[in-house]
Amino acid sequence: MVVVETTSEGATSVGKSIINLSSVTTVGLDLAKHVFQVHGVDALGRVVIAKPIRRNKLLEFFASLPRCPVELEACGSAHHWARELIKLGHDVRMMPPAYVKPYIRRQKNDASDAAAICEAVTRPSMRFVGVRSLENQAALMRHKAREMLVSQRTQLLNGLRGHLTEVGVIAAQGPRHARELAELIEACDETVSFEVCEALAPLVVQLRNLDEAIARLDRIIAKLARKDETARRLMSIPGFGPITASAMAATIQDTSGFAGPREFAAFLGLTPKQNSSGGKPKLGRISKTGNRNLRKLLVVGAHAVLFHRKPHTDPLRMWAKKLIEKKPFKLVAVALANKMARIAFAIMRGTTVYRENSGVRSVGRIRDPG
Repeated sequence: MVVVETTSEGATSVGKSIINLSSVTTVGLDLAKHVFQVHGVDALGRVVIAKPIRRNKLLEFFASLPRCPVELEACGSAHHWARELIKLGHDVRMMPPAYVKPYIRRQKNDASDAAAICEAVTRPSMRFVGVRSLENQAALMRHKAREMLVSQRTQLLNGLRGHLTEVGVIAAQGPRHARELAELIEACDETVSFEVCEALAPLVVQLRNLDEAIARLDRIIAKLARKDETARRLMSIPGFGPITASAMAATIQDTSGFAGPREFAAFLGLTPKQNSSGGKPKLGRISKTGNRNLRKLLVVGAHAVLFHRKPHTDPLRMWAKKLIEKKPFKLVAVALANKMARIAFAIMRGTTVYRENSGVRSVGRIRDPG
């Protein structure tokens, strides 16, 4: 057992050795569930402290440290610990784990991870992740919960289709027709035997419960989107409803980390993946990096725009109409999602809205409609 004692001069005694915590200028913290790894260096980059700390002793240790930069990987519980360390006066910065991985020496372990975090932060090109508030995390949790419930509902509908196909009952594609199967089981007429209805009744009950839960979340998200100024401005873009606008506003809180709209679209994985060499560009399919949920919502919104493009003459839809004459529908949908992401970036960066007669135009702040 290692005994740690802090003296009045700011030094820490670990066993028989004395560690001067006042010389620590940067700390790399590898997060875990119970045992955290701390790696602290001084102004010259020399290791001052490298040791594991139990969860219940972590805040006590950082309270004994002088105020200094603390570096974390943006992983599970990172935002919670970042908020707690900020309360203690430390300058907390979080980095994407993919950007830290190249700095791990030899084999991966907690000590190597903490040292790599401390090393990666010194790079001038390093990018950081903003610390989210508890309210912002709750907003994102609503979207994640809704996404999970929608996935479970799809699973139930597919299950009903598969089971009823075994007894010769089929339905056309689409969730509306799959719900007709659920109504058939509830009615339990001569089309389906009583034994089959009894076996599949729990799936129908669960399906109804999921429909109610998803509808409840939709109402809450829509209400909060109407109260959020950024979300209201985003909803002026074609294909942006309350769900997409709210998810975009909650996920992207600071646009200053992006050089421009093209980089933002690349961040969402809506740009072609490159495999270029020797000065010869070679582009493939979209990279599909970044936030998967936002990319999905943008592509689904682009499909809605293309399905209802005829009565509109704004520049965005006119561009899509010309492109769809010579390109496949789904390819145009992804290209349109790229355009929508770039317009959303311009709107979030300033007080702008999308206007059908002239694209994106700078305007004053929008008044609260309610």
